[in-house]
Amino acid sequence: MDDKVKIDELLSYAKSKGFFWPSAEIYGGASGLFDYGHLGALMKRRFETLWLSYFVDQNENYHLIDGSTLLPEKPLVASGHASRFNDILVGCTKCHSYYRADVLISEKGIGVSEGDGAAEMGKILKENKIKCQKCGGELGEPRSFNMMIDVGLGPEKSDKGYLRPETAQSTFLNFFQEYNTLRKTLPFGLAIIGRAYRNEISPRQGLYRMRELIQAELQIFFDQNKWKPQSEELSDRMLNVVTYSDKKEQRISAKELSASYGIPDFYAYHMALIDRFYVDLIGVPQERFRFFEKGGGEKAFYNKVHMDLEVKVESWGGFREIGGLHYRGDYDLTSHSKGSGKDLSVLQDGNKIIPNVLELSFGVDRNIWTLIDLFYVNDGERTILKIPKALSPYHAAVFPLQKDERLQAMAESIRQDLARNFKIVSDSAGSIGRRYARMDDIGTPYCITIDFDSVDKSSDSYNTVTIRDRNDKSQKRVTTSELHEILLKAFTPEYRLQ
Repeated sequence: MDDKVKIDELLSYAKSKGFFWPSAEIYGGASGLFDYGHLGALMKRRFETLWLSYFVDQNENYHLIDGSTLLPEKPLVASGHASRFNDILVGCTKCHSYYRADVLISEKGIGVSEGDGAAEMGKILKENKIKCQKCGGELGEPRSFNMMIDVGLGPEKSDKGYLRPETAQSTFLNFFQEYNTLRKTLPFGLAIIGRAYRNEISPRQGLYRMRELIQAELQIFFDQNKWKPQSEELSDRMLNVVTYSDKKEQRISAKELSASYGIPDFYAYHMALIDRFYVDLIGVPQERFRFFEKGGGEKAFYNKVHMDLEVKVESWGGFREIGGLHYRGDYDLTSHSKGSGKDLSVLQDGNKIIPNVLELSFGVDRNIWTLIDLFYVNDGERTILKIPKALSPYHAAVFPLQKDERLQAMAESIRQDLARNFKIVSDSAGSIGRRYARMDDIGTPYCITIDFDSVDKSSDSYNTVTIRDRNDKSQKRVTTSELHEILLKAFTPEYRLQ
């Protein structure tokens, strides 16, 4: 299926069911801006909660914070964003459409390095006679374009500020306060789940490239000479990795990655931790998840090791980045120490050090799109969102078989009881088959049906219901008193992996 056709299909599905759609759509929508509907907001919250539970809550030295999305200018000058947070912009001389030069080039199947500047990309565009996609006109000279969105602060807007381009800066700016508030020990982590803003030149591909995006990030501050993996349990885990030196995908253990490629043990450990999150917990097929190492001019200038987290997504035409694992060294705290004039070094075992940073970064919106792309299927008889149970918007649906007062009363009683711990929806419209289909379509794992035997005191099935599994359509009769325990077991936090 053509990528554009697949994207349109998923956008149509997401809109029709209540997952997401373009912001201000009644006015024609806004490029690169999306709103989450009632199901999308629930699904996003499920992902964020699962991410937080897995990566943050299990470590007593990791903490969730929440920083301002609006920052003054000085921190972003110090961080390098004011001068380096750029894409290469190229415009059509005829219709004045604008493009990211690297996207135009890569869409022609031509390789381009992230380190290539305006001059290099201009040369590639000319040599390959690449024209405007809309009118076929000549392209002008490429130029550097800063993606930060600036705002004026104060009554006369005389103070310059920016919407934060990444959530990570909030953790760096709060590091010293948190370090001194807590136990003054390393390593410790600061996590943020929140919004970032980028003035993308050409937002595209649904939730892939957006102007307002949601990130889930964990910054771990540590002493590079002392930090070791928390355990050896994941050292033998096999990973799909494209190393920068080999340029080809291979299957390799975390332990061997360290031994043969010089990847630090703590870094390889976190690669295995991330792999387990996606493959064992979320259910991404092993062959569709990999780490792609960037080096040379491709990696961020401050990174010592830079791995993109990639998933093979049909609607995006293959492996695409949905997150990253970055060994940022001491660049961030050193930069803010110089920019602020505040000494951000800390005392560890009698020595003053600037902590290094390991960043685990996840694009929440990209992950939501990826989940729908991976798990929305048509099996010939029905459409079904086979999303992992822990991420389903609704945990279960409750159906009275018919519009009978006794059945409806029992259904409502069960719904209220289960709603204390689970997200439950009720539905009494249409045939039971149609209701099952509606729930399959939005990924609801279980449907609970109340029939006349359920309310007939003379029946052997009195006070029992039928519970149906979404994936295999199997049904079994259970007592109403069993329902809570069944759902509790089904939705026990799956991050407690053994």
